[in-house]
Amino acid sequence: MLKFRTVHGGLRLLGIRRTSTAPAASPNVRRLEYKPIKKVMVANRGEIAIRVFRACTELGIRTVAIYSEQDTGQMHRQKADEAYLIGRGLAPVQAYLHIPDIIKVAKENNVDAVHPGYGFLSERADFAQACQDAGVRFIGPSPEVVRKMGDKVEARAIAIAAGVPVVPGTDAPITSLHEAHEFSNTYGFPIIFKAAYGGGGRGMRVVHSYEELEENYTRAYSEALAAFGNGALFVEKFIEKPRHIEVQILGDQYGNILHLYERDCSIQRRHQKVVEIAPAAHLDPQLRTRLTGDSVKLAKQVGYENAGTVEFLVDRHGKHYFIEVNSRLQVEHTVTEEITDVDLVHAQIHVAEGRSLPDLGLRQENIRINGCAIQCRVTTEDPARSFQPDTGRIEVFRSGEGMGIRLDNASAFQGAVISPHYDSLLVKVIAHGKDHPTAATKMSRALAEFRVRGVKVRRHQAQPLAVALGRPCGQEARRPQAALAAPTGPGSPALVCVPPAARVPSSRLGGPSQTTPETSTEVSPTILL
Repeated sequence: MLKFRTVHGGLRLLGIRRTSTAPAASPNVRRLEYKPIKKVMVANRGEIAIRVFRACTELGIRTVAIYSEQDTGQMHRQKADEAYLIGRGLAPVQAYLHIPDIIKVAKENNVDAVHPGYGFLSERADFAQACQDAGVRFIGPSPEVVRKMGDKVEARAIAIAAGVPVVPGTDAPITSLHEAHEFSNTYGFPIIFKAAYGGGGRGMRVVHSYEELEENYTRAYSEALAAFGNGALFVEKFIEKPRHIEVQILGDQYGNILHLYERDCSIQRRHQKVVEIAPAAHLDPQLRTRLTGDSVKLAKQVGYENAGTVEFLVDRHGKHYFIEVNSRLQVEHTVTEEITDVDLVHAQIHVAEGRSLPDLGLRQENIRINGCAIQCRVTTEDPARSFQPDTGRIEVFRSGEGMGIRLDNASAFQGAVISPHYDSLLVKVIAHGKDHPTAATKMSRALAEFRVRGVKVRRHQAQPLAVALGRPCGQEARRPQAALAAPTGPGSPALVCVPPAARVPSSRLGGPSQTTPETSTEVSPTILL
């Protein structure tokens, strides 16, 4: 039967209680009670907190924000139904990492579930466990799965056990420079050091010769120790000029797992993604089948629940190699939502309530690719200071909008104060069109409409995205365009200004090289993608 409740004087459909017309479940099927979630706290800040709040509001769920002393004026605090201060007296970032405070707020305010967002505590198994111990649902994988996927060495072993190809590398973290020498003798250069217990480009160093080995080992260890509290490293053979392809997966508590196709995240700067494209351009259909199939296989091997991403490198010969699983919602989940019409946050919440994917109408045969979506990240970074984050008050802000454009933001408005304490992301711009060229054109038009004053930002216009997608830029542009060059490898800068008539190698994105238009020297305002 139908269930309704009164909301602000009206009726809201809560759901449909199905009668027992379905066949009896197999005795081997796990039986779980469906427990609706009535209040969700987001253990995060900024645009991802607002993204989750909006999904909750659409589902009739009350929302709770947390904020640090430095974030009292931030928009995510205003968007929630309730907001509570955490980490009093702590450093700005540490406030959002203080598990006891977060759990205390959840328990004192009758929170049913916690969504971790991305970053901060989102891939901390101890946080997932603390939620579980407090009787609060964690909207994500189980603590054990978070632990396994967070340990890159264990995740690699699980991939091998599942029959998923991996990059040649050490089976366990190395403990000395001597072990790195031995690995180099076996596999040759280049090699790459990676932090065993973290990501985001920290603790990652590419080594091309014996002369560089000791210095890069020491730097990678120090970076990993500072960022994650553990300097453990493992070593892999470095794949030169790869594509970085990731597959979105979704699982429920009944063993159902499906994929929502892939995203191309090859355009990076300092090992961090800056432009994401779904689906990947010029991807061989057979390779797509292998990537998505291996992702589901790996997820089943570990008993994955909720949303996650399986990441691969694809070499110039079309061979793919597993690199890691991100057991959380990704920054770039937006492009997958645009091409599949699946709200991933809705799905996450429903799975945490105990719903199955088939109950939600999510079956693999029903997931289809509809057009193309591109995401660009607009950040407050100063190109004159090696892209160091810039701070201050936004004096003027006008965004690019229109048909096919989605904006996910938190601090992008006139009068907003950009803090030096957190990530420099200002707004995510997502363009959706019937195909790659259409989406690129929409992105170019939207970015050209942006006007920002008060903080330094950088704008690379999106015509170069068309180059990366393997089509000419065209001559219709009203102003000179900065060029977006495809990267030559995970260790190379992904975004560069190139001189007029330079050739942009787009082989990493599967398209031919194209000649770029004239380069602009205008930098006011400028926006980094």
